[in-house]
Amino acid sequence: MGQHICICSRSSITIENKKYYFIQKLEEGYCRSRQLNINSINTEIEQKEPKNSSLILFPSGFSYVDLVEGAQDGRFYALKRILCHDREGRQEAQTEVEMHRLFNHPNVLPLSGHTFVDRGGKTEAWLLLPYISKGSLWSVLEKLRDKGGFMPEDRILHIFQGICTGVKALHDKGYAHRDLKPTNILLEEDDRPILMDLGSMNKARIEVRGSREAMTLQDWAAQRCTISYRAPELFNVESHCVIDERTDIWSLGCVLYAMMMMEGPFDLLFQKGDSVALAVQNPVIIPQPCRYSQGLQTLLSSIMVPNPRERPDINWILDQVRHLCSLERPVEANLV
Repeated sequence: MGQHICICSRSSITIENKKYYFIQKLEEGYCRSRQLNINSINTEIEQKEPKNSSLILFPSGFSYVDLVEGAQDGRFYALKRILCHDREGRQEAQTEVEMHRLFNHPNVLPLSGHTFVDRGGKTEAWLLLPYISKGSLWSVLEKLRDKGGFMPEDRILHIFQGICTGVKALHDKGYAHRDLKPTNILLEEDDRPILMDLGSMNKARIEVRGSREAMTLQDWAAQRCTISYRAPELFNVESHCVIDERTDIWSLGCVLYAMMMMEGPFDLLFQKGDSVALAVQNPVIIPQPCRYSQGLQTLLSSIMVPNPRERPDINWILDQVRHLCSLERPVEANLV
């Protein structure tokens, strides 16, 4: 099934009868705030765990991400190790595996392999994922912000269209991501976005019948859906309602805002300790003056509507993005 990973040596693991060598720890989003020098990896193996190595918290366990190299193909992979402390944790990991297997789409991260390892009464789920060296959308935004730069509108539209195309693939099969945010979106070298971290995905349509079910869903959202990207209807779930894929639409608006402003609309509010739950009940205000076209600003305002019944669906958003992409605009600099 596999062997224990030792961070102090280049040990090997086996997944689905294929051997992989451990290289080093990775940060959230694979390489959240630094580029990994692939050319020097084979000659300069990391011997100690980096100070900022990834430890991602989940309700029923913890998740670590390691960089591994395939012994047969020489390719690099991201190995996500989920520590399952109980049956519920194991089932959640199995569900994440099934979500990856369900989609074969260029904008959704595929699963290269997986296994469950039982050790000392505990279970680890090992998910083998493609390694995307450029890292997450958030890491790109951080670099731009640190340099005092911005993302040109053409690039925003290109990336956002890819994100929406991936979300459409989920929605078309009746699922919602539930935790869309810049750290859960990887970028290939050509800026093709890839949705990752499918651990919070579930059926898009959830019918809530009574206060107990409402509180259960609200508690689940508090654990699974990042607060500054969480849809308003998930902060105070009504006793009799239907929660659907429009929670993703709100999160998409937050992602678009982050690409335009270099930070999410509620990031600073959360960092200051103010109430995000209260803030999301009001329309988002776009800081002025704004360097972007009125069309892009209107699109953002149309998406970030507190009332989910008034929010557009993913097909409408894609139509608007394609229209904006067809318009000519000045060439802008500040690329990363």
